Amino acid sequence: MPLERRYWLLVGVMGIAVSSVLLLSSGPVMSDWRLPFIWLPGVLSEATDIQKTVLIDIRLPRLVLGLMVGAVLAQSGTAMQTLCRNPLADPGLIGISGGAAVFALAVIALGPEFGLQGQLWVSGAAFTGALLTTFVVYHLAGGRSGVHVATLLLAGVAINALAGSILGLLSYYANDDALRLMSFWQMGSLAGADWQQLPLGFLFMGVSCVALFIHRRAINTLLLGERQARYLGVNVGTLKRRIIFFVALGVGGAVALTGMIGFIGLIIPHIARMLVGANVRWLMPVSMLFGAAILVLTDWLAKTLVAPAELPIGIITAAIGAPFFIYLLMKQRRRFYA
Repeated sequence: MPLERRYWLLVGVMGIAVSSVLLLSSGPVMSDWRLPFIWLPGVLSEATDIQKTVLIDIRLPRLVLGLMVGAVLAQSGTAMQTLCRNPLADPGLIGISGGAAVFALAVIALGPEFGLQGQLWVSGAAFTGALLTTFVVYHLAGGRSGVHVATLLLAGVAINALAGSILGLLSYYANDDALRLMSFWQMGSLAGADWQQLPLGFLFMGVSCVALFIHRRAINTLLLGERQARYLGVNVGTLKRRIIFFVALGVGGAVALTGMIGFIGLIIPHIARMLVGANVRWLMPVSMLFGAAILVLTDWLAKTLVAPAELPIGIITAAIGAPFFIYLLMKQRRRFYA
């Protein structure tokens, strides 16, 4: 089995390589499979300055952002599903992304009136919203026997509905520029990626990624239940607080840069679980690799399906994720009534 698991890690790396080449080599203009390899001797010896600018300043930051956000969302979904011991715990479905978006868009729409402008305030607001929402959802759905599936989903529905109403109110008060940006956020996109905006969001997501990855062995003990984890020497209370904090940090950083991209944190951990099992020591790295590859591949589809226009990436992930979510609900229902 370890050899088979390493095989899926390799598949994930290869998926990242293929999706990266597709994204870097194609677009509404200047599509050439040789573009990602312009630095190799003899591949594209007459590369123009425009080609280099398109590759380095437009497509490369978009690729880097897609890889990071895909890995963070998939990792956060894995951590939340393990914490809740429930396969439906996705940062988008249970309202974490919505809470982050409300706080961030409040800064975008109303911040200039109070002198709150810039990526620092937006990222900080997104993290605060994600953190508060995570605590609220977890405490609403938590019980002695773990997190209740029905309560978790209902809490997510309520929070997403509240977030939608607040976003509508913010849209009413926003000016034209803020309104366009808010529309982009609510549908999710990687189109706004540039090197100036990436560092702060990457700091948030990088700390989240590293911290959750370091804690993956302790997180793995939660599969046995909290009591058994305590018997194994794990401080469960501290571990849960850290998971919630770092998931909120990563989701907040992702939402601050890309808006609301749903279902990556739901679909990818399930695919990885079917391939390598529930052991978080293997599940988390495979989920991160697959999440990065699939989000970049989805972004490539968003750029090419209706070229020269571009679809918001959140539309594609929702179109794929919603049927998958219905399948999971039906599977849970059959298990409950069996």
